[in-house]
Amino acid sequence: MAEVSTQSHPANVTAKKNVKFIITRQDKPDSPSYTEEFELPYRPGMNVISALMEIQRNPVDNTGKATAPVCWESNCLEEVCGACSMVINGKPRQACSALVDKLEQPVHIAPMKTFPVVRDLVIDRSRMFGALKKVKAWIPIDGTYDLGAGPRMPEKKRQWAYELSKCMTCGVCLEACPNVNDKTDFIGPAALSQVRLFNAHPTGEMNKEDRLDALMEPGGIEGCGNSQNCVRSCPKGIPLTTSIAEMNKETSKHMFKRWLGV
Repeated sequence: MAEVSTQSHPANVTAKKNVKFIITRQDKPDSPSYTEEFELPYRPGMNVISALMEIQRNPVDNTGKATAPVCWESNCLEEVCGACSMVINGKPRQACSALVDKLEQPVHIAPMKTFPVVRDLVIDRSRMFGALKKVKAWIPIDGTYDLGAGPRMPEKKRQWAYELSKCMTCGVCLEACPNVNDKTDFIGPAALSQVRLFNAHPTGEMNKEDRLDALMEPGGIEGCGNSQNCVRSCPKGIPLTTSIAEMNKETSKHMFKRWLGV
């Protein structure tokens, strides 16, 4: 009879370990913040969103005390929608792409403080959307009649414009920018880059001067301190500082044209 080994194969042995999360919470917009600690069993490939889902299913802190489920926002879970922006280990980023294996333990999670906190990790991005409205970050076509194929964008221009179009209004660049805070009305790098995008569009350029006028108003491009935090933090790698430099040049030209009456 063949001898049967009683030893377990190393590949079948999974070390039991927990992952600790320290989450900054806030019950209401006007209430003080506090932290709660949670411990979850480690799973290979888990990200911050999957950890928050587990806490939501079983809202018990690391002392065994039942608590309210943590509130957060998410949608696509593949770094496209920008909804799950939060500060993870001191860095603003997307929670869906934050893998626990690559994070220092314990994992600190907090809401982005550039925006008002609604509850826990849920924030109000009205400041960012208001900035996009201010600079008319859209193509003014109402679609009530057939406009035909429309003008074509040159391939060379389309290539860099496509990179700018990747913006998912996540707000990470505003959180990283030291010039965007409750003491300033700076519109932030996202809106500045979107002006460059829509001014480059063959149809969008009909409102080019309106957008440049908006950038020259208080809170516009003069509020940029060129810290370059935005381009380093952007999850999509958008060349934000290049756009800001281009808009600086365009607003200067626009100002001289107005001065000369051209």
